[in-house]
Parts: sequence; structure tokens; C-alpha cells
Amino acid sequence: MAIYDYSVKQINGETKRLSDYRDKVLLIVNTATRCRYTNQYEGLQELYNKYHDKGLEILDFPCNQFANQAPETDEEIDKFCKENYKTTFDRFSKIEVNGKNEDPLYTYLKNEIGGFPSKKIKWNFTKFLVNRNGRVVARFGPNVKPEKIDARIKQIIL
Repeated sequence: MAIYDYSVKQINGETKRLSDYRDKVLLIVNTATRCRYTNQYEGLQELYNKYHDKGLEILDFPCNQFANQAPETDEEIDKFCKENYKTTFDRFSKIEVNGKNEDPLYTYLKNEIGGFPSKKIKWNFTKFLVNRNGRVVARFGPNVKPEKIDARIKQIIL
């Protein structure tokens, strides 16, 4: 399968096909509202503002698997991000990124990129960069701030 073969659940409960993002550069992130990295929403929004017109889409997947740091409902998470970080990029329904209930998209992402000692997602704000051809080209750990990804995005978006 390719990334465009997957569908995900939007905040409103409707299904969104990833094929709708064909020919876009994607930054896919598992997030949480009560994490020490939550302030990365600010940097993600800055990247989105800078590159959206050139084809960047940020796909936000809240996840409560790590220390119960996203306990709110989908609607509460969406409201929190919009009010506190003024986010305007796409946010989806809460998912699991590891284990028996992991979302198939994350199984795909983890299998597509090498170079990590473990395929397991270790924490919130792990980021996957996907080029315009739908190929996963990079994975960034939670400690990599969005601004540190800027040059890599610029490299593949132009």
C-alpha cells in the first residue's frame, strides 16, 4: 500500500482519504495537549504559515497513549489548539500510534522509514515528513523542534 491508500477519521467523525493530499508535502505529527512538547504547536503553525501556499500540509493526530497527556475529547483538543496556539492546519480524531490498536497509517509510517533503533513511537510530537510523491523521507523525534525541520521542508517543497 501507499500513503494515499489510507483514510483517517476527522474531528467531525467523517472519513478523509489521504489521496486528497496527493502532490502535497506532508508533516504528520502525533500530538498531546498536556505534554512538555505541547508548545511545539506554535512552531508547527509557523511552518504551516510559511509553506502552506507552497504545498505543505500538517496532519495532527492527537494521541493519549503517553502518560495520559491528551485526555480530552476530540472537540476539546481542537478548541484548545485553536484558542491557545491559533492552529489552522488539519487535526484528526485521537488515535493510537503503537500496539494492537495502532492506527494503520502509523504502522505504514513506521515501516517506511529506517534509521531508528526501534520502529516504536516513543513519545508525543514524533514527526514524519512525506514528499510530494507520497514517500516518507524523514522521521524526527519529539525533541526536534519544528523550526529545526524548516530547512528539510524547504529542500523538498521547492
